[in-house]
Amino acid sequence: MKKKIGDLLVERGFITQQQLEEGLREQAISGRRLGEVLVEKEYISEDQLLETISDRLGVPRISLDQMVLDPQVVQKVSVELARRYTLIPIFEIGNTLTLAMADPLNIIAIDEIKYLTGANIKRAVALSSEIRTAIDEHYSVADSMMHIIGAPTETEAGAIEATDIKSDESETPVVKLVNLILTKAVKDRATDIHIEPEESRLRVRYRIDGVMREEATPPKSMQSELISRIKIASNLDVSEKRLPQDGRFMTSVDGNTIDLRVSTLPTIHGEKIVIRLLDRRNLLHSFEQLGFTPDVERQWKDVVAQPEGLVLITGPTSSGKTSTLYATLQEVNTVEKNIITVEDPVEYSLPMIIQIQINEKAGLTFPSTLRAMLRQNPDIIMIGEVRDGETARMAVRSALTGHLVFSTIHTNDAPSAISRLADMGIEKYLLASALKGVLAQRLVRLNCPECTVDYHPSDTALARAGLTELAEAIAFKRGEGCPQCKNTGQKGLTGIYEYVEITPRISEMIMNDASLNQIKDEARRNGYAPLFETGLEKVTAGKICLEELIKQTSNIEDWHEVTEPGRVTTVHADTV
Repeated sequence: MKKKIGDLLVERGFITQQQLEEGLREQAISGRRLGEVLVEKEYISEDQLLETISDRLGVPRISLDQMVLDPQVVQKVSVELARRYTLIPIFEIGNTLTLAMADPLNIIAIDEIKYLTGANIKRAVALSSEIRTAIDEHYSVADSMMHIIGAPTETEAGAIEATDIKSDESETPVVKLVNLILTKAVKDRATDIHIEPEESRLRVRYRIDGVMREEATPPKSMQSELISRIKIASNLDVSEKRLPQDGRFMTSVDGNTIDLRVSTLPTIHGEKIVIRLLDRRNLLHSFEQLGFTPDVERQWKDVVAQPEGLVLITGPTSSGKTSTLYATLQEVNTVEKNIITVEDPVEYSLPMIIQIQINEKAGLTFPSTLRAMLRQNPDIIMIGEVRDGETARMAVRSALTGHLVFSTIHTNDAPSAISRLADMGIEKYLLASALKGVLAQRLVRLNCPECTVDYHPSDTALARAGLTELAEAIAFKRGEGCPQCKNTGQKGLTGIYEYVEITPRISEMIMNDASLNQIKDEARRNGYAPLFETGLEKVTAGKICLEELIKQTSNIEDWHEVTEPGRVTTVHADTV
């Protein structure tokens, strides 16, 4: 006769006989399972309980953290049952469905799922915390939503006015719904949440790895409630629905602080909300983690260590410029330096750095703030963006008067920043003296490490990249799609960078009004490589696919124009 779980726990020394008797008395009163009572009283850990149950029943003990689950298998059991019984399907062989269960002794759960699925049930035991995490990860937000809010009727949902949620009751469905949307976005590594009202539905989309993905559809009847809840958390005017508003608030997900920047926009079907998620863990990224090559990192660290001059980062919107700026500020930030930033908006709060938020309605603009900042005796100035001629002139003037100035500008590549500043009215001799270096960057999606396979790019892609003759020498790789990357084949982002050092020769060429192509040729002789070329190193290393690089780089033509055919072969021979 097999021993009972309680006796096994005593035999293994996990609990004493007295603790077992106390647990049995509590079990008789509450009707709960003995193991649950002992864990709650902290007589044993959940690990010790599962180890004992696994041996007693002869069922395997598994770790869900290391498992990749098939979405079709997971959907065999509804999210309601999964949450009610703390279990999740993990794989199916023939007509046998294996469940990971926190309580494999729950015969009622096993019989119910066997009846509903028509499958034979096998059991495995796992930590309840791992099962709950897997449920959140593998069931859709919409399923979880229904668990939270049920299926309210139009009358019930519509009866709640915006002002009713000012009580901020933490257990109300709308609060749970907002928390669910935010938590799911953070866990999916989303950078933005878009809540978009349409005529007959309310759409929620996440931007993940630069691509929009639809994740949930809350009831249209909850639109007013949901938007009002977010506006209240962001200290926005709930009654103002005709004008755009901006706000921010903070939340915590799994112990990590997340800054949330909120923007509202009136539309014909209601207010659209966009929430930018700013994870402070990103501030800890090194240049290598951002994607810098060793050569670019060395050159960049050299230029930001100079005592004065203008240093620019360029690229389109959402190319990672702000992350690079903040990483650079972390690099130069010491107690000996007085660092002041002027931003619109301030995205992260940094220690020992004075940060100023632009407020154009109050007259606090980039130029006016810069004039005031210069009277504060700064060593380093960071300007969020050079948007106009006046800001550009102030940045150049600051760089020429002994300050190190960092800023961003929108151009397609690094050399083009020179002509862009000239177009803003900066005299060539001032530009040549002030500008020290320009970094251009893009974000590209990484191949999913779980499903990366070898492949052969299309002839069109190879011809566009100028790699037709080298195709057989390079081991091209891409992700083919798996549950870990939601069948996209790509997971995570990295940067690709090009850097132009403004040498004395290039300064002289700027003053002599040299063409952009002449400046590029000279920069090339000093080691400048266009974005496409630096990105090819990641292609040949198997980190990204060729099509992704072509899609994200705009100066692929420079690869053909500037690089001699012989050098192309040399670059790829070294890399491969």
